[in-house]
Amino acid sequence: MEIAALVSGGVDSSVVVHLLKEAGYDPALFYIRIGMEDKDKTLHCHSEEDLEIVTCIARKYGCRFEEVSLHEEYWKYVMGYTLDSIKRGFTPNPDVMCNKYIKFGFFGQYWGKDFDRIATGHYASIVERDGVVYLGTAVDPVKDQTDFLSQLNTLQVSKLMFPLGGLMKSEVRAIAEKAGLPSARRKDSQGICFLGNINYNEFIRNYLGEREGDIVEWETGRKLGRHKGYWFHTIGQRKGLGLSGGPWFVIRKDVETNTLYVSNGFDPDTQYGTELNLAGFRFITGNPLGDLQEPVRITFKNRHTPEFTGGTLQRTGDDKVRIVSDNRIQGIAPGQFGVVYSEDKKLCLASGVIE
Repeated sequence: MEIAALVSGGVDSSVVVHLLKEAGYDPALFYIRIGMEDKDKTLHCHSEEDLEIVTCIARKYGCRFEEVSLHEEYWKYVMGYTLDSIKRGFTPNPDVMCNKYIKFGFFGQYWGKDFDRIATGHYASIVERDGVVYLGTAVDPVKDQTDFLSQLNTLQVSKLMFPLGGLMKSEVRAIAEKAGLPSARRKDSQGICFLGNINYNEFIRNYLGEREGDIVEWETGRKLGRHKGYWFHTIGQRKGLGLSGGPWFVIRKDVETNTLYVSNGFDPDTQYGTELNLAGFRFITGNPLGDLQEPVRITFKNRHTPEFTGGTLQRTGDDKVRIVSDNRIQGIAPGQFGVVYSEDKKLCLASGVIE
């Protein structure tokens, strides 16, 4: 079987190469370069260090290695989407779009088409039930990344391999140490897809600038302070407001007036909700839930977290659904993805954008 392995220089993708070779495969390694450091001098990307490690891994295992560029596609479909969403007052998820369009979209279209499978270091799994291939969750609940993969389609999922899906992160580190991989002790990236550990506010300021506005208490209309632009803040945010007497949480943004509305954290009625209305809702592969004319039991996530929340799902329009949560959830942010899982938490089934 011909396998293309997407490598980044991190410990996860390095261990993927090791596991594939151990299983008798001879993967071709691909490093996707997006060239953002050439477009934005404020970025501190680690591409040179990444390439050094990947080159070392390729030599160690005798793998063909190719560096490919998706610079224009990344800027248009990931960063263009991100900045546009922020300007509209939404909270985007660039990692979801990066997987949909870059790693498994354009890469698959340009290079992956020549391979039987594409292997990555994502913590997820592939599950087959009744002849249907589903995106499955990972054994490690903390590292599970299926929410970031929830916008993929049937064709994309059917070609994927996730060698780390059955491992805990600690096991992955141990494999890397034992194999003597150069990335064994390298820290995980926590930033936007491909951009690494950037200063998010500095990055946004470079493109959208600053625009001062009022911070107002939602219940009383009392002016509490000033902010430097609604695009630096997201629903549910607590830190970085510079207000005393808190805790204060951002509960609403008025884009027209550039006003942030906040509420003291002690009032659950302003901080929590039980309904998520999703637009652009679609299943990844098969639909085991029926026509959704009546509420169906599911689990779901509205942010990247190890915990699942129980609730019901019901269709409200052609591509719209409503999730009613069993419990109140904090920080429901428009623009984020509501991700639907099976009731047993084993399958990632569908997603839509929170309205």
